[in-house]
Amino acid sequence: MTRLILASGSPRRRELLALLNIPFDVVTAEADENVAGGYDPVETAKAIAAAKARAVKALVGEGLVLAADTLVFYQGQLLGKPRDATEAQNALSRMRGRWHSVITGLALSADGGTLVVRAVETRVKMRSYGLGEIASYVASGEPMDKAGAYAIQDPAFHPVARIDGCYANVMGLPLCAIYVLLGESGMSLPVDPAQACPRYLGIRCALVEKGSALAAA
Repeated sequence: MTRLILASGSPRRRELLALLNIPFDVVTAEADENVAGGYDPVETAKAIAAAKARAVKALVGEGLVLAADTLVFYQGQLLGKPRDATEAQNALSRMRGRWHSVITGLALSADGGTLVVRAVETRVKMRSYGLGEIASYVASGEPMDKAGAYAIQDPAFHPVARIDGCYANVMGLPLCAIYVLLGESGMSLPVDPAQACPRYLGIRCALVEKGSALAAA
């Protein structure tokens, strides 16, 4: 079997990719993630994912390298990982009760120089949480390593009211899109993510219920 390398140190991405029940290694490398204002958010996410894939491919040589980069965009502005508690609190306050976009760029680098790049977007509406809730969440330290300063799956804060699109995408790895991408590369995948992902996460996936999870990917 072709070696699969996940170019990410994210525990959430490792957790999700493991649902496909295929072996993979984790290798990370420095890549240019600088984003200038005004860039198209989808193309930005794809470009960063591609840079990550190329950087790790240069290290490992043979094998399939899968990279992802998740960006949060609100009213045309990129909300990255907060640099401090004030920035986290401001981001959460601004998005309270409003919609924003979560975009994950995906890149798969194969032997022979082939690089396939895609993106998945999920629309997310935050609930109208209180200022005290924001303060407690920020004080916990949980927002500090997360784009947009939140985790959709947080069991205490529950920041999200509703989504339009893939839940796993908001966590950082749209599993149905990964399934399609790896399948197109020739990998044999034993697990259907449209069933495994919602069951593992304990959610109802609207895309699965509409029969469009893999089609949307």
